[in-house]
Amino acid sequence: MIKFFKNFSKDESGAVTVDWVVLTAAVAALAGVVYTAIEGGVSDVTGTTSSYLTATGTSLGSAGAID
Repeated sequence: MIKFFKNFSKDESGAVTVDWVVLTAAVAALAGVVYTAIEGGVSDVTGTTSSYLTATGTSLGSAGAID
């Protein structure tokens, strides 16, 4: 049994998988932080652009093309 634990502690076959899981989690967390940081600014720009297009009489069609 002791030999099994010694061999298990020296085995590094799953270390790369753990590295990738940690790296992927860090990237996902960073993406969430960035999204939270820019969400308000993007919403303001979208609202301002919509107000400008409405005020100038330009409307977007159903396909998003400018009429």
